[in-house]
Amino acid sequence: MATKLHRCVREPIRKGLSWDERWKGPDRGLIGCWERGRAMRDESPELAARAEKGELMILVWKGGVQQKLKSGDAKPGTLYYLATWQGLRGEDLDISRDGERVIVCTRTDQAVAFTAALPEDEEPEK
Repeated sequence: MATKLHRCVREPIRKGLSWDERWKGPDRGLIGCWERGRAMRDESPELAARAEKGELMILVWKGGVQQKLKSGDAKPGTLYYLATWQGLRGEDLDISRDGERVIVCTRTDQAVAFTAALPEDEEPEK
């Protein structure tokens, strides 16, 4: 996959893709996650409003928070979460696989570090 992945929110959501096309392409499913977030935005305006305010709510992928960690350390999050969250917020997909992107949840004040590291239990199932 390319180091940077960008897709404009004005582009239509792709339809009719097979599992392999969605998850095994060069983006490894990140565009599909972002498109799912865009669909969730229409399905749940309340959830979208929370995301727009900077809340990192619990979603399917690791990256959401319910409360601040006592340790004060940044919680790990996946790029799949970040892509879904960007779609939910109505933003362009803007992902870099290099380094990490830290976002602080506005509700819990918990920092989450989003990286390309993918725990094995996060692999999408067929």
